[in-house]
Amino acid sequence: MQWWQASAEDDFQDEHTTSFSLEPHKALRNATVSIENAAPEKNEVAFKWFNYYAGVAIKTPSKTLVIDPVDVKAKSFASLDAILITHEHYDHLDEPLIRKIQDRTQCRILADPTSARRLSNSIPAEKLLEMEPGTEAKMEDVTIRAEQCNHPPASTPITFLITSEDGVKIFHTADSSPFPEMKDIGDKHKPDLVFCTVGIAPGASPRTGMEIAKLLKPKVAVPYHAASREDLEEFCRMLKKEKSKATCLIPEQGRVYIVGKERRT
Repeated sequence: MQWWQASAEDDFQDEHTTSFSLEPHKALRNATVSIENAAPEKNEVAFKWFNYYAGVAIKTPSKTLVIDPVDVKAKSFASLDAILITHEHYDHLDEPLIRKIQDRTQCRILADPTSARRLSNSIPAEKLLEMEPGTEAKMEDVTIRAEQCNHPPASTPITFLITSEDGVKIFHTADSSPFPEMKDIGDKHKPDLVFCTVGIAPGASPRTGMEIAKLLKPKVAVPYHAASREDLEEFCRMLKKEKSKATCLIPEQGRVYIVGKERRT
């Protein structure tokens, strides 16, 4: 299966959409999180990394999701189907922000047990879903599954496996360090796109991020949750040295990336 990134010539591109580049380049200072101008089609997904942590906006052909929004304004989200929360730490859960976004968009909140309890007094019960490893939520043809997370400082952390309408699978690893069961997740679900933690979190480094990619064997590996640009680049160097088949994409904050299984004609 060959993966590609839409080029700047495609008609749905806007000024914040980038071509699929593996070369180091300057990170943008753009706080805009909306990816509404991206138009992923069949077998495509779009994503944007919007802070230094695990904040990612994801768009499938029919749904828009945001994971762990912090350090962003609520008005950045004009339309949203769900917010996913991996754990309760300050760089992943901003309770006042979640309340504002939910009130603005009426989106669903899917959260780990600790975060769900913290949000239970401010989010309508019908909009709040507690997720534990192994549980799934359906949003029409999009499936969101909670998986295990190896992040001991958090109380009840989870990771998320998102499957699009067309079977494109995205694995968001939160702050997780590698753990043996990641190999099982990779073998069973065969994720296409994986976000790999490479810094900031206790024990996280480019090497542990590389180990995550080795266990999960994605087609595209994206380093994130990084203290520096150097950590992102070191992750890719290590992955290349390991002769991994994964394509390494170093994301720029604030840019939309669209990846898919088939090139447009």
